[in-house]
Amino acid sequence: MAVAKQTSQQPEFETLSRTQILIAMGLTAVLLLVVAKVWLRLDPTPQLPLRWNSLDLLWGLSLGLVITVCSALLYQLWPRYRMAADWYLQLILKPLVWSDVPWLGLLPGMSEELLFRGVMLPALGLNWMGLVASSLCFGVLHMSSWQQWPYVLWATTIGFALGYSALVTGNLLVPVTAHILTNIIASMTWKWLYQRQSESPS
Repeated sequence: MAVAKQTSQQPEFETLSRTQILIAMGLTAVLLLVVAKVWLRLDPTPQLPLRWNSLDLLWGLSLGLVITVCSALLYQLWPRYRMAADWYLQLILKPLVWSDVPWLGLLPGMSEELLFRGVMLPALGLNWMGLVASSLCFGVLHMSSWQQWPYVLWATTIGFALGYSALVTGNLLVPVTAHILTNIIASMTWKWLYQRQSESPS
């Protein structure tokens, strides 16, 4: 993976500070958790459980690594996705320091999985229709502009993989683990490459 220098074709955005990014992450996580709780009160469908199981933990770690490898390949092979991913990651990651990276894994990994796979998927149906619908909603959550559609498409695909893992295992631990691991590896890789590129002589 390499950090693309295609900012001229990317949508303009106002640079956010580290504090603004962290507050936005925290508020988004709280909002998603509130939506999940309200949904559970309005809909009696039981949510998918999160049970500790060493085998399911290994499945989650394996799925996270597979998603990471596929994302890296897509980044190399599809320039439009690379540009969209760089724009999104630069917006989120550039202001943050290394100690913030775990929060990029934990906050979205827990809150998004609870809502989309834990609550929404069972409510829409533990079947292909529910899987597709919840994956599309997950993809739309990652849309910052129409120009970022390749990133949204990939997020939808990841949502499908995470949802399928929840369907097969019946344990929210698998998608939560995969989501957290994927976010952390992607964030650390991007920050390392960006830092190395910034320090290299032009």
